[in-house]
Amino acid sequence: MMRKALTTLLLVPCLAVAAEPVCRARSGAVAPLVVELYTSEGCNSCPPADRWLSTLKGRSDVVALAFHVDYWDRLGWTDRFARPEWTRRQSQAGLVSGSSFVYTPQVLVNGRDYRRWPALPDTPSPSLVSLDLSREGADYVVRVTPQAGAPHELAGYWAVTEDNHRTQVRAGENAGALLQHDAVVRELQPVAAVGDAPLHFRPQAEPDRLSGPRPQRVQFVVTAARTGLPLQAVALGC
Repeated sequence: MMRKALTTLLLVPCLAVAAEPVCRARSGAVAPLVVELYTSEGCNSCPPADRWLSTLKGRSDVVALAFHVDYWDRLGWTDRFARPEWTRRQSQAGLVSGSSFVYTPQVLVNGRDYRRWPALPDTPSPSLVSLDLSREGADYVVRVTPQAGAPHELAGYWAVTEDNHRTQVRAGENAGALLQHDAVVRELQPVAAVGDAPLHFRPQAEPDRLSGPRPQRVQFVVTAARTGLPLQAVALGC
C-alpha cells in the first residue's frame, strides 16, 4: 500500500510538466520570405491579390503581411482596415524597393518590389540571424542572435495579423463583392535597434468592431538597420 502511494506521488509532477502548453518558435537555417501586400477594398484589381495571399496562410517558409492603404477610401468605399500609417509605409518602402511609384495591389518580397506573383522566388536566403520567439503570459519575447555575415546594426518590427475577415462591399469599384481577407496587419511596432537583450511585446490591437476576434498571429521580423530589408522572421499563432 505504501509503495502504491509513493508511485502515485512521483507520477503527478511528471504528468503536470507533460501537459504544460508550449508556445515557442525558432528560426531555421533558411530565412522565410517576407511577403507584403499593399491592398484596398476600394480597388477592383486587388481581390485576386487578396485571394492569392490567403493561399500562403500556414506556410512555414513565408511570413505574409497585408497592409490596407487608405488612398482609395475617397472614391466611395471606406476600407475599415486601412490606415494612413500603412500608406506612409508603402511610400517609404519605395525608396529601397525598386519601385518609382506606389500602386495597388503592390507586392514586396523581402523588401523589394515584386511583380511575378503568384509565383514566388525559389532561391533560399541563408539565415544571418537566429530568432527564438516565445509567449510568456500576455507577452511575446524574442531573443536575437547574429550569425556570421550579419550586419553590425540590426533593427526590426513586431506585426500582429488576423485571418478570416470578410467584408460585403456596398459602394465603390467593388460594390456587391464579398471579400475575404487573411494576414491583415492590425498592429505594427517598430524596433529601432536590436541588441543582446531580449525584446518584449504585448499586443494592443482591439478586435474589429464588425468581425469580432479572429485567428491572430504575432510575427517578429529582424532587418538590416540601414536598409530596412528583412534578414529573418519568425511567427507564432498561439
